[in-house]
Amino acid sequence: MMSTAALDIIFLESHEAALRALLHRENGSEAAAYVLFGKAEIAADPWSKQPRIRLISHEVVPITSDEMVSSSSVHVTWSTQGFMRLLGLAQHRNLVPALVHTHPGAGAFFSDQDDRNEAELARTTFNKGAQGLASMVFGQHDAIVGRLWKSAKASTKASSISIVGSKIKIWRADAGREDTEFLARQAALFGKGFNPIVRALRVGVIGCGGTGSAVVSLLTRLGVGHLALMDNDTIDTTNLNRVHGSRAADVPAKLAKVDILAREIEAGGLGTQVVTRRAWVGDPSLRDVLRSCDVLFGCTDDNQGRLTLNRLAHYYGIPLIDVGLRMRSAKSGVDYDMTGRVTTIRPGNPCLICLGVVNAQRAAAEGLQRNDPAEFERRKAEAYVEGGGDPAPAVVTFTTSIACAAVDELIQGLTGFRGQGGMTHNRIRRFDRVEDRSMTCRPIPTCPVCGTEDTWGRGDVNPFLGVIG
Repeated sequence: MMSTAALDIIFLESHEAALRALLHRENGSEAAAYVLFGKAEIAADPWSKQPRIRLISHEVVPITSDEMVSSSSVHVTWSTQGFMRLLGLAQHRNLVPALVHTHPGAGAFFSDQDDRNEAELARTTFNKGAQGLASMVFGQHDAIVGRLWKSAKASTKASSISIVGSKIKIWRADAGREDTEFLARQAALFGKGFNPIVRALRVGVIGCGGTGSAVVSLLTRLGVGHLALMDNDTIDTTNLNRVHGSRAADVPAKLAKVDILAREIEAGGLGTQVVTRRAWVGDPSLRDVLRSCDVLFGCTDDNQGRLTLNRLAHYYGIPLIDVGLRMRSAKSGVDYDMTGRVTTIRPGNPCLICLGVVNAQRAAAEGLQRNDPAEFERRKAEAYVEGGGDPAPAVVTFTTSIACAAVDELIQGLTGFRGQGGMTHNRIRRFDRVEDRSMTCRPIPTCPVCGTEDTWGRGDVNPFLGVIG
């Protein structure tokens, strides 16, 4: 009996590259290796309402040469000694063990022999108390298939397999045949394969103000098929100068920003499936939504929210495209400072903490203001915390311009239109100088997020994202 939970598999780019190198044989024979996966158990996918399991690569484990028995262009055999060690590791660290083998001269598929062998290994896996057995086949021309054994008799085939790094590659079992005539002009630029990819994308946008609303508008016109909008705010009069889709009548109606954007998407009639959540990004009710996305856009000015997204990108292998603006008026002989930033965060890149984007003291103050407003006001009166100052300047042309740069990074990740280097890690735009540049940094060795591979693809842990409180 097949499981009802859909299955996604995410390979971190570095793990996929390590496996390809490890499994390549000059003589064209098959080869095999092990992988340990983190797991996300999603109770209800926000779009399908069905349960979903997502596996994220955490560590590649080679099969040593002394364990190999024989191999040819149509088979590979190895002893199970290393497999038993793998099961011990998986159980101890609460990870999912996996087998990966190649079909160097054929497509990616599970043979009858694979079915029989893996059923026996799955039986051993469950007898040892591990939480399932994953298996994957790498075929020629980069073809790939995967599945998860939920018992010795039943497995679920992956409906999508992603390679996530500076580039984003996604294979879907059901690529869809939706009529996308309104996207014909972009297919003319990127090819016929581009539109089905964006149509199947699941993108979360956190923060639906000036930059977030522009990002949402652009993603809708780009043809993204599934959008999740997350923001706790209602519209106010000072937002009307930059929140796309907002109307003066929305202010007295006290409409939530997410509802305004959903209204505009639905009015557009372009087939985007949109879900909205009126909550702060750290609210536990958002975990299923966040973990179901292929890509996240961070458009919040909330330091504590950015810390959450920073960790999420590493634990779940979901690329985060974070957007920020700093606007300072010219006064007292000082020139304008009008700076936009687009940062792509993923395992392998220095994180928002190491880049100095997040202010830890302000994040702590925001948490106190959210959880204990009275204590926040008391400490603010005594000048122990910052917050509640004048609102930052904002102009629609600049918020929209940096939103365009952010969505361009997604397109670059999917197409490589700027070359094969992938998404830029940290792009800085000085509007006052008509200047674009990129800059990065080295990870801080002691950084608990990007300074260690322990967090990469770790998936569900208790407490969530390894954060207490």
